[in-house]
Amino acid sequence: MAIRQIRIEGDPLLRKKSRVIENIDDRIKILIEDMIDTMKDAEGVGLAAPQVGVLKRVIVIDIGEGPIVGINPKIVESSGEEVDEEGCLSVPGKSGNVCRPKSIIVEYLDKDGNEKRVEANDLLARVFCHEIDHLDGVLYIDKIIDDEKIG
Repeated sequence: MAIRQIRIEGDPLLRKKSRVIENIDDRIKILIEDMIDTMKDAEGVGLAAPQVGVLKRVIVIDIGEGPIVGINPKIVESSGEEVDEEGCLSVPGKSGNVCRPKSIIVEYLDKDGNEKRVEANDLLARVFCHEIDHLDGVLYIDKIIDDEKIG
């Protein structure tokens, strides 16, 4: 497919709320493939549609176990807390400590429209939370728990 340009902090589109996807058509499927290619090319573990300039509720994640596609994802349960360092393809060269749930249950549609309900722990939970925040116009830098940014 295609590598899309990643929007960088300061781009007003990154602060907007994304729209629910009502129909998984060919345009959405092309967007998903482009997002996976873009994420891999940038050596990221997650990417949200707003990061490539599309205000739709779709995320892609790959923490090394193959890509996960989440359409209209929502966290329905969370437990525990864990502070860890995060970075973002839209905030290059920086990182910071963010508190996230240690475990979540997330519901979403896959690229074929099948309903999924997944328990995610540790890194996978963190990436889901980070990418879903993007869909609501929130960047990890809004949640850094100390002023010490690394990088």
